[in-house]
Amino acid sequence: MSYLALKHFHITCAALSGGLFLLRGFWMLVDSSILQRRWVRIAPHVIDTLLLTSALVMVFWSGQYPFVQNWLTAKVIALVVYIGLGTVALKRGKTKAVRVAAFISALLVFAYIVGVALTRQAAIIG
Repeated sequence: MSYLALKHFHITCAALSGGLFLLRGFWMLVDSSILQRRWVRIAPHVIDTLLLTSALVMVFWSGQYPFVQNWLTAKVIALVVYIGLGTVALKRGKTKAVRVAAFISALLVFAYIVGVALTRQAAIIG
């Protein structure tokens, strides 16, 4: 597989991951029982594993490493924040208000990650 093909695969996984998170967040907002379906609980893990694996391969192939490249460092830190907010939004938030706030915050962090990926600039705002 070429680097370009892997990059496109990574972008596809990122779009699927973000889209599915948005859909799961909507289902959380409307208290849908769909969130309890097996495929809804498993698919994000499969997609995110493929996303992370493709990211790691691209890092090694390109020789651009987090904590060396500022933009990759920003993406890694934002990813950790996004995962934390996502778990609060979809699982751990004790109240609907907390889950909604975490969901909106996670979407903003996801948008930041995409912005950093597109610009390769850690500070995309301002």
